[in-house]
Amino acid sequence: MGRTMPWVVAMLTAVVYATLSLLRFRRFTVTSWDNAIFEQAIAAYSRFEAPIVPVKGPGYHILGDHFSPIYAVLGPVYRIFPHAQTLLIAQAVLIAISAGVITALAIRCLGTLVGSVIGVLYAVSFGVQSAVVADFHEVAFAVPFLALAGAAFVEARYSHVVLWSLPLLLVKEDMGLTVAAIGFALWLAGERRRGIALAVTGVVALAVIVGVVIPHFNVGDAYDYTGALGGESGILATLAAEPQRKLLTVALTFAITGLAAALSPWAVVTIPTFAWRFVGDNPYYWGTEWHYSLVLMPIVFVAMIDVLARRRRLIVPAAVAAAVVTALTFVDSPLTTLAKAETWQESPRAQAAEGAMDSLPDGAYVESDLGLLTHLVSDHHVYWRGTIGDAVPDYIVFDAMYSEDDVVEYGRRAHQTTYTVIFDEGGYVVARRNGT
Repeated sequence: MGRTMPWVVAMLTAVVYATLSLLRFRRFTVTSWDNAIFEQAIAAYSRFEAPIVPVKGPGYHILGDHFSPIYAVLGPVYRIFPHAQTLLIAQAVLIAISAGVITALAIRCLGTLVGSVIGVLYAVSFGVQSAVVADFHEVAFAVPFLALAGAAFVEARYSHVVLWSLPLLLVKEDMGLTVAAIGFALWLAGERRRGIALAVTGVVALAVIVGVVIPHFNVGDAYDYTGALGGESGILATLAAEPQRKLLTVALTFAITGLAAALSPWAVVTIPTFAWRFVGDNPYYWGTEWHYSLVLMPIVFVAMIDVLARRRRLIVPAAVAAAVVTALTFVDSPLTTLAKAETWQESPRAQAAEGAMDSLPDGAYVESDLGLLTHLVSDHHVYWRGTIGDAVPDYIVFDAMYSEDDVVEYGRRAHQTTYTVIFDEGGYVVARRNGT
């Protein structure tokens, strides 16, 4: 039973989250433009081309935005399955791998029953659920590596901690600080030489990536997010903003482990993520929504297992407390939508959405708002209306829920040319450039 449970938890995690993601996509549930951005980059990688992302702007090289070359490994998969849903399923699988690793570690350290419970608690944790409904993001690649590095830490396989940590440097530039924090955790565990070496590697990698690599690909020869740290208010003022919201995020992150995680040296690995989120001037960073807590989930659950393996008297109270807190977070959570009939039904506007997309020839150059953006990228050259710049699209697609403009007047004003409406139904409007 102990050998099969990690596989069971992993497979159920993959199936449930893939199902949730695909149902949301089928219902045209709009989260953001991010899935479209990543799909354009991965599609370019699948063709062995530079990751140019027109959704971010004409000729926009995505490595000039964030350093995340790791998702190029999805290129071959996307070449076979060139669909937006491919990314959503890939994210579910990556999360499932981490769930399997954490469940296996918990079972080895705490026994089948408690270990299985902890594995399930991780799989349904708020950070994981929020990330899934935010659609695909590159940080999904971090969770298997963090789980594997954490498992090696708990089992004192310190050379493996280093090996599993290094790929994090390819996930996103801020992971350099996380790698440095892992080095500090090793130092706390008595592995001074390895710890210092890994910490230095993380800091140097961050400096090189932010100071050299990203500016090289950025049209402004700079790292665009430097100003986000503190924003106009300054770092200290931003850090002090909405303290209750930030404290709740920290408290909930550790409460889902029954607070046991806070007693482990591995918990220091959470510090960089909390730090950049809380000094960032984007309020979305500060709460428990979106995908920003995803990387924290494997860290705190590994830390929980680390503590309970050494302080076995805490197993029952910590596990019960973790289960109670998780149950509270489950109220109106994304997973509960699977119990609602409407989740399994088509959107009332599905027919209109399909009609709007059918009016566009494959390969057309299209400008869109958020409404159908992620659904158009697979078969068209897509720009987002907010970053289209000087490009002149053949078609403009607006969703009345996001764009109140008259599409013909917008086309004349924005692109100095004339467009004719060819589809107008259910709030979706498609206009074709005259002469196309």
